[in-house]
Amino acid sequence: MARVKFIKREELEGERLKAWDFQESHNNLTNMKKALLNDYATYDAYMAWYTSWARLVEVIGEKDAILYSHAISTTNSCQLCSLFFISDVKGLGLDPHNIQYDEKEKLLTDFGRQIVKDPTKVSDETFDELHKYWNDSEIVTIVGYAGQMIATNNFNSVLKIDVDKRLLPIIDEFKPATWRENIG
Repeated sequence: MARVKFIKREELEGERLKAWDFQESHNNLTNMKKALLNDYATYDAYMAWYTSWARLVEVIGEKDAILYSHAISTTNSCQLCSLFFISDVKGLGLDPHNIQYDEKEKLLTDFGRQIVKDPTKVSDETFDELHKYWNDSEIVTIVGYAGQMIATNNFNSVLKIDVDKRLLPIIDEFKPATWRENIG
């Protein structure tokens, strides 16, 4: 159960009400957004994820963006985000637990996992590999998006945001990451 209340429409006015109505009209009023709308400035900041996502898709394509997001969210052990991207990976016709990556996808997903685990240890060699595919502007997009995704993961995990109803049928497909278990 979430650690904060999910705001109700009747509690809202002004910008928060407009935001609710916008999300609802786009069939995108998730539990995370109901929690975020407790504070409009925080909601507004987190909605920048969509700007980062759109740019990421321009740079690496939708499939790779989904695989990258899936790698970040599952490595960060965010149940809610992982389930969203498990659903998206399945939408690509792939098995989220047995993905066969090409060279570029492997680079991206390994990079995303490393950013989560220890961003200070991303090697120069990894950046040499990234530069084979993307220029500096595009790499900034890729790294910037990872930060947005990690922030979203952390928000949902810290506040224990409930899994949205549409994801309940696949809830058992989420397996928490275990890499942190032996960290002091």
